[in-house]
Amino acid sequence: MDNVAGTIIAAHGRHYLAQSDTRKLQCVTRGKKSDVAVGDIVNLQMTSPDQAVIESIAERSTLLYRSDQYKSKLLAANVTQLFIVVATEPGFSDDLVSRSLVAAEAAGVTAHIILNKIDVTESLARTRQRLAFYAGLGYPVHEVSARAAPEATCTALSPLLAGQSTILIGQSGMGKSSLINLLVPDADIAVREISAALDTGKHTTTFTRLYQIDADTAIIDSPGFQEFGLYQLTEGMLERAFPEFSSYLGRCRFYNCHHVNEPECAILTAVKTGGIARMRHALYLQLLHESSQKLY
Repeated sequence: MDNVAGTIIAAHGRHYLAQSDTRKLQCVTRGKKSDVAVGDIVNLQMTSPDQAVIESIAERSTLLYRSDQYKSKLLAANVTQLFIVVATEPGFSDDLVSRSLVAAEAAGVTAHIILNKIDVTESLARTRQRLAFYAGLGYPVHEVSARAAPEATCTALSPLLAGQSTILIGQSGMGKSSLINLLVPDADIAVREISAALDTGKHTTTFTRLYQIDADTAIIDSPGFQEFGLYQLTEGMLERAFPEFSSYLGRCRFYNCHHVNEPECAILTAVKTGGIARMRHALYLQLLHESSQKLY
């Protein structure tokens, strides 16, 4: 049978769905390999009119993934930007936001923070104050209310999405599904189709999926998660993933400085004088520790 090209639009376990022209094809990998990500452009060997085997993956421009001590979990390939969705309530995790920003920097992906539910005014001032910290690091914060002001939300976000491949991530309860339903026409129909094709039953929130809006614009929805391990990042990748470190790198006394407790370390001096926030340096130290624990 023929070989065709396709884009992976959904992944559930080792089962994948690829879009090839107008066809949706159920795909598997050869053997036990599962290093395929949503957004991957793949070469497929057809095995039946609607099934195929993934023969190869085209070179990726970017790859976002999270990992723990034992394994890694691919989030999406070939994305150009990351939307971190937070809300006024329930409370969001600063650790998750910070780790997501580090992952974006390490992958070369532009990051935006989307504050949803700004109609919940009791928590708004405090939430804005927390997010002002990230805005101060150079990350844009966009305020929306998907349910209370849907038209204004579309007006704010649609220009940012145009011509980009954007992945939305966030904890459960932040309103990510409401945003997807607003931004993606017929998202619920697409999810039902994908669920039927992957035979996932009602577990539609457990897999990542890509919606192709037009030839140049894609939106990727990912399952809500509470932890974002970055065990895969090396020390060199980590120090470059904190933009506020950049002006101090290369100015330490020792060329191989780890920025932990070395004398005359420019990063540690900046932490003492307020040039770098203690919270951010603490995260750097935690990620440095994690990267040394990797077992695979």
